[in-house]
Amino acid sequence: MMTGMKKTQFGKTDMLVTQLGFGLAEIGSDTNRARATEVLNLALDEGINFLDTAACYGESEELIGHAVAHRRDEYYLATKAGHVAGDYDGEAWRAKTIQDSIARSLKRMKTDYLDLVCLHTCSVEVLEHGEAIQALQDARAAGDIRYIGYSGDNEAATWAVESGVFDALQTSFNLVDQKARYGLFQKAKANTMGVIVKRPIANSTWGATTSPRKYADEYFRRAQLMQARGKLPDAPDNRILLALGFTFAHDAIDVAIVGTKTPAYMTSNIHMILNDLPLSNTTIDALHQRFDEMGRDWPQQS
Repeated sequence: MMTGMKKTQFGKTDMLVTQLGFGLAEIGSDTNRARATEVLNLALDEGINFLDTAACYGESEELIGHAVAHRRDEYYLATKAGHVAGDYDGEAWRAKTIQDSIARSLKRMKTDYLDLVCLHTCSVEVLEHGEAIQALQDARAAGDIRYIGYSGDNEAATWAVESGVFDALQTSFNLVDQKARYGLFQKAKANTMGVIVKRPIANSTWGATTSPRKYADEYFRRAQLMQARGKLPDAPDNRILLALGFTFAHDAIDVAIVGTKTPAYMTSNIHMILNDLPLSNTTIDALHQRFDEMGRDWPQQS
């Protein structure tokens, strides 16, 4: 088991989370169940204690139940609700849809409770309507979930933080998506919210020669523009280390969720965090400057 990975008090909750969390979106589409089981158990063996999934992440919730339900006391379990997922027949963001999603998540993951459930990227209008929030609050009162949060970006993330009703915020942040440091992080911390960062390695676009996937095209475009300014001072040659190091240089972040289907990549990520961080402040400052000069108006990518 790894030693030395930083743990952080997760906002006003009683959770002490490892700085690296495991995002299960990729595993949800993995047809190699044996490999998925291996990488889930590897993450726990190495001390990672935060698993992040969602009702709409394919079979990820079932895989958690299959692979690590017997180790439930070793990890915090976060999922998301609100969308109509799978073969469910209902309307997004309605109370019944959220209630049924939570019940389904409990069953799939073979657990009696969920540590955190976030509304999954709904609009400001949905938040203002209040029905979705009330559904989470009711589930918390019933003991099905312990804490409630919002997962999303831009205006809706700001609304969620300023509302004061959520325990946690999950939002996009990385070296080409830095808008959250323009006030969102500070507001979340002022409200003692736990902060989870998604997409912390910018979909591996920094240093890539082509966009790795369609939904990463905007990140790839930004990376190309920022890289065109020339070599970063004191930067490591490993582009994933650079991306991880940038994200973890920000103290407002409690946990960053990185997804992988591959045990070797999981091991590599852990090794870099334990042995190769922090990055030089000179590197971090240069990335801040490039974004401030080029991307101040770039919105967060959902």
